[in-house]
Amino acid sequence: MKSFAPPVFFLTILVTLYFPAPLQAYGPLGHEIVGGIADERLANTPTGAKVKALLDGLTLEKAAVIADEIRGWDKNGVDDPRSFHYSAHRNIDSQLRDFWRANPPTPSANSGAPSHHWFHYTDVSVVPAQRYHDGHTGRGEWDIVHMIPFCIEVLQGKVPEQNDRKITKPVALILLAHYIGDIHQPLHVGAEYFDQQGRVVDPDRDKSALGDQGGNTFTLELNDEPPRRRGIHKKKFHGFWDNDTVNGLFLQGPATLRKGELQTLIEPHKSELIQEMATHEPNSWRVPANVPIDRYAEIWADEILPIAREAYARLEFTNVHPQQDEGRIVAAGEAVEKPPVDHGLYRAWATNVVRDELHKAGWRLADLLEKIL
Repeated sequence: MKSFAPPVFFLTILVTLYFPAPLQAYGPLGHEIVGGIADERLANTPTGAKVKALLDGLTLEKAAVIADEIRGWDKNGVDDPRSFHYSAHRNIDSQLRDFWRANPPTPSANSGAPSHHWFHYTDVSVVPAQRYHDGHTGRGEWDIVHMIPFCIEVLQGKVPEQNDRKITKPVALILLAHYIGDIHQPLHVGAEYFDQQGRVVDPDRDKSALGDQGGNTFTLELNDEPPRRRGIHKKKFHGFWDNDTVNGLFLQGPATLRKGELQTLIEPHKSELIQEMATHEPNSWRVPANVPIDRYAEIWADEILPIAREAYARLEFTNVHPQQDEGRIVAAGEAVEKPPVDHGLYRAWATNVVRDELHKAGWRLADLLEKIL
């Protein structure tokens, strides 16, 4: 098996990168890389033709971002005249509308229908070290470890398309293209829990423990960042893993550009990176042959949990306090990079992790689709 380290494209821009804290994993760029790798792997194959037919000509690179794009319907509803739609793909647009209506956004865990937001993640505690099935807190029947096999079974015909979640075969494919990227983002699998005094605890032992929603409620300060200028807010811990780590594949150090400007600079290099990753096999990406497909998601979650633990262990958490967030109490505070001893800077380590995870996710998406379509 050939080892491969994708090239880094150095852009001579140096400032503090700021994005508002996103709720999705890897942002559009990361998901496009995963989908693009799978497109390349499946090009000119029978599976690739089936994918194209199910997606009405959309590529996996484009489909992989749709599960996040439909969050744009959350504020005003899917039928608001100002809401965007996939007008060039009316059948898929109609099915996505039905999916959104069947799984509307809700902050309540006791809602009659699950929120489509819940499908993107699971919140397994990184303390103590554990696997997905070793505990209870943070898991649920609508988390990503359950939704990936649900989508697989729809595509296999084991679950009818007229299911309560309104996940048809095209929608299942769209969701899989996205969720397989999500489950390879460490903070979409691991989370940390704190007691009322801000101490890290095991939430299965301390039922009053407060979670951090995979780092969404903590700001992040890294050692390689220049002094923060007025008007530039601290980034979110989760948002750093969604965006900065992916941008790190193309940038040398942090950058100060706005989101659109940064994307314009990166875009020409994206296809080159996708091509390189698609033609070089990643290390240790295969699931053992004796593992059934419906357990792949659990295997992938267990694989990334040690990385999630390290993502937390390399930081100090300060000013931890309870905070109201969408109808529930969570732990919030500040995460600060520990002084580097012998493991280098956090940003460089995290970017290397994400490079490997995106690479594996793209190959795994293509492999999974070859097995089920």
